[in-house]
Amino acid sequence: MFPLNLPNALTMLRILAVPVVVAALLVATPGGDVFAAAVFALASLTDGLDGYIARRRSSITTFGKLMDPLADKLLIVGALVSLVSLGRLAAWVAMVIIAREVAVTILRTIAAERGLVIAASWFGKAKTVLQTAAVFALIAFDPAPVWVDVLVYVAVAATVVSGADYFFGLRSRIEEQQRERAAASAQRAA
Repeated sequence: MFPLNLPNALTMLRILAVPVVVAALLVATPGGDVFAAAVFALASLTDGLDGYIARRRSSITTFGKLMDPLADKLLIVGALVSLVSLGRLAAWVAMVIIAREVAVTILRTIAAERGLVIAASWFGKAKTVLQTAAVFALIAFDPAPVWVDVLVYVAVAATVVSGADYFFGLRSRIEEQQRERAAASAQRAA
């Protein structure tokens, strides 16, 4: 069981919203897109809110550290796959975004095994905002106007740039860690 506090409850609500968004998109009902857009928007708002509350109330938990990013990924990936299956988004766009998320998750695991924590960068935060805005717009507007297509391509570009930024940031931290360990070994040997 996870520690029950408001940030963790918001994270769980975001996870529970994923099947609601997917079902609202995929089941042909009147107003399904509007409902899906509203649930997606509310769930997305909890992303920033849960972290803010956790920091403000000093209620950061291991559960929250693990599940918050997973909840974000599930929400975006669930919506992307649904939009692809509806023919409202090119599959390659979804694959670029999903591949970046999987790659960064693997890199985070590698970093954690080495005792490294790479904080979210400005690029990563911009990527999240752009992805969320693009997915929301794709849900809310069918057919998508040109500005939505532009937003999607900007989100894809931000996704690629933030993935590269994370990779090179981690590589730099690993090299720095290796230099520090070598220097410490040299001092002990002297």
